[in-house]
Amino acid sequence: MSTANGGDRRETRIEADPELPTILITREFDAPREHVFRAYTDPGLVVRWLGPRRLTMRIDVYEARTGGSYRYVHSEDDGTEYGFRGVFHEVRHDERIVQTFSYDGHPDGVSLETTVFEDLGGRTRVTTTSLMGSVEARDAMIRSGMSRGVREGHERLDELLGDGPGESA
Repeated sequence: MSTANGGDRRETRIEADPELPTILITREFDAPREHVFRAYTDPGLVVRWLGPRRLTMRIDVYEARTGGSYRYVHSEDDGTEYGFRGVFHEVRHDERIVQTFSYDGHPDGVSLETTVFEDLGGRTRVTTTSLMGSVEARDAMIRSGMSRGVREGHERLDELLGDGPGESA
């Protein structure tokens, strides 16, 4: 199962292996690796891009370091909230983040995510592999609308990274 559109390097590719409970997300950004990595680890930047455009984000805790934790909440205009939490198991500067991820509405559905930042000479390829507890849990995550949220978040990250040296990540 793949939900990728076209072959544009700036297109977010989301793929689900039919045999494994994994989601593979790949995206290239026209920014140096250190800027992209900072956008993933600095809570002041994360709040500006992570998630769908229609939602606002509040960060309760975001300690992007090995052994740190995070919790953030996305909110609808009507007050509906969606909370997410996890633990950073490994944060290797400009290279890799390994973390758990769970949705407050389904606390038993913990996934393990590994995000790798690849230097492409002024551009960066980000590859995230999410390992879920089952293929059914993976499929439920995809059906939840996560693909739209990931794509919109990546578009917002593109905008943030394009703000220029003084404003960008």
